[in-house]
Amino acid sequence: MPRVKRGVMHSKRRKNLLKTTKGFQRGRKKLIKLAKTAAVKAGANAYKDRKVKKRTARALWQVRLNAAVRAYDLSYSKFIAGLKAAKIELDRKVLSELAQKDTKAFAKIVEKVKTAIAK
Repeated sequence: MPRVKRGVMHSKRRKNLLKTTKGFQRGRKKLIKLAKTAAVKAGANAYKDRKVKKRTARALWQVRLNAAVRAYDLSYSKFIAGLKAAKIELDRKVLSELAQKDTKAFAKIVEKVKTAIAK
């Protein structure tokens, strides 16, 4: 069998690895062993934090809704229960944006929720 030289692929792989770790600190950006582990950990953390980002966004919407609904003498949980009773199918993201930007529309929704709770 003929001899296979792998110098090109070896250097290409190392170059790509160092390109992904560009901007890291100290040896993690220029030493291959450290860069390899740093790249793997960075990828794992990026994957995990994409999920956490969604969680924190939802928590923010809930806090905003709670603050907005308290002005109308309701609690967050009663407001959500009232939304389901009134069959209003708006999600928390849209509701929090309405509460923040369009207070008149949000006030109408709260009135419908209050009538649904009263029944």
